[in-house]
Amino acid sequence: MKRLNLSLKLMVFGLIVLVLAACGEKSQEDVVGELQKNVEEMSGYKAAAEMSMNTGQEEQKFNIDIWHQKEDFYRIALTSEADKKGKQIILKNKEGVFVLTPALEKSFKFQTEWPNNGSQPYLYQSLIEDIAGDEEATFKSTENSYIFKTKTNYQSNNNLPFQEVHFDKKTYTPTLVKVLDKDENALVEVKFSNFELNPTFKKDDFSMEKNMPSNDDASKETSTEVEEDTTEDVLEVVMPEFTAGAEVKEQREVDLENGKRIISTFAGEKHFTLIQERLDVVPTLSSPQEVEGDIVNLGNTIAALDENKIEWNYNGVNYQLSSEELTKEELIQVAQSVQVKAVK
Repeated sequence: MKRLNLSLKLMVFGLIVLVLAACGEKSQEDVVGELQKNVEEMSGYKAAAEMSMNTGQEEQKFNIDIWHQKEDFYRIALTSEADKKGKQIILKNKEGVFVLTPALEKSFKFQTEWPNNGSQPYLYQSLIEDIAGDEEATFKSTENSYIFKTKTNYQSNNNLPFQEVHFDKKTYTPTLVKVLDKDENALVEVKFSNFELNPTFKKDDFSMEKNMPSNDDASKETSTEVEEDTTEDVLEVVMPEFTAGAEVKEQREVDLENGKRIISTFAGEKHFTLIQERLDVVPTLSSPQEVEGDIVNLGNTIAALDENKIEWNYNGVNYQLSSEELTKEELIQVAQSVQVKAVK
């Protein structure tokens, strides 16, 4: 009888252990599997997030609306809190990859494999690919989140080697991403406020015509606002705080037919030229300017980075920074620091 009681106790204990194991926390492999399953089975997603960046002289904040439809359609709308009229859209459709600035009727077309050519902190698939592809990724579980720390893959910026990614335990969707520097300081943070899997999209949601309208009333109204603003504003000289050791050698002001251009030449160990230009009238929408380069977030706007040139628009002013001697990382650093007005 004693042996029978002992056997029963052992069986009960074994069942309890099994139940506890079944109710226990998932392993890193289990969670990665669930994340990959989510991506494989979804038809797309819509998400809203706020992105804070401390990669320049001052913190910059963006509101981001993220749309993705399988297989390869993306629409990322970014609005800067400091330049609300400078809304920009990263668009990928059957025709290619574009960066649009609707208010200025300006667009770039990129010869690029975006978003597959590097880490993208606000794209679900990119985060999961980084996690699954990093054999040294670390993992922990909290009450509400699964948290991974992984390496990143930024083609044009080696100063952000790590990221910390938080996923909701119930939905396996991202809630927070921190992109870290070499000292593990968070220089970029993406906080998701909403994430909807398998939403419904309209047929033209990813078309150039819908995202870059040129004839409807809304476009005309926006263009008029920009014309009024740019006519009243004076083009003030803006200088970079980071110059890679170079100093201003020459500065020229050129009057254009419909605006003004300032050309600043910097000389030193590495020479470069900064051109800033404000047009009084928004030009008629033309074909996108083709770029063989990368899409870069400067912290206050999206830029087009070519081999030896980076171009962007901020607050109605077009900027172009070019150099045969600066590296891509240095071009980005100089561009990010073009935020301080010089005394003329």
